[in-house]
Amino acid sequence: MNELIGRVYGFSKQVFPNQSALYSKLATDGQSPKALMIACADSRVAPEHIMQAAPGDLFVCRNAGNIVPPYAMQNGGVTSTVEYAVMVLGIRDIIVCGHSDCGAMKAVANPAGLEKMPNVAAWLKHSCAAEQVVNEGYPEMDSADRVHAISLENVVAQLNHLRTHPSVAAGIARGDIALHGWFFDIGAGQVLALDGRTGRFLPITEGEDLPVAQAATQRLAGERQLEAAE
Repeated sequence: MNELIGRVYGFSKQVFPNQSALYSKLATDGQSPKALMIACADSRVAPEHIMQAAPGDLFVCRNAGNIVPPYAMQNGGVTSTVEYAVMVLGIRDIIVCGHSDCGAMKAVANPAGLEKMPNVAAWLKHSCAAEQVVNEGYPEMDSADRVHAISLENVVAQLNHLRTHPSVAAGIARGDIALHGWFFDIGAGQVLALDGRTGRFLPITEGEDLPVAQAATQRLAGERQLEAAE
């Protein structure tokens, strides 16, 4: 802890003076982040570091398993964060980022020991779809590959949950919001992105188009029905 406290002093004396103009602007003008990232609370996964983001660039929500519960009337921290990001900050890009060697996904794959952590066990039920997809779609996998597959499928599952949030659903229908599913390989330092057209995770490569889970394209199903009726 003393080492971390020392870094706070270092920030005040060395880092802040070189960025004082940026912090002054943020303090005066408020924030206008470019994206919302929902990431795991794992200490090895630092969204701002991975994206090389400056203060004010990212609106970040972190929790065990990078989970987005399906929308419900009960208040929750993730739900409120998503709603605020879209409705107040005008976020147009939302990223759900999973990662390798995820403890939460290991617990989903093998829940032994969760009986002593009832809140964790309840929280991880939001990843049950990912486990079932892997159980039925990848039945021959060994334990390590199974956890990896659950981690990837969990990103897909949480994106599906995200679409149930009214503010997100409306933004998608207007064509104002794009959804991104990412997976960070800690050991390789590589980020994979979900390609919504193929359903595959592909490396983010310089000079190539970014794979997008759901591009910002207007979709008004009711309007199409009216046109068909006419």
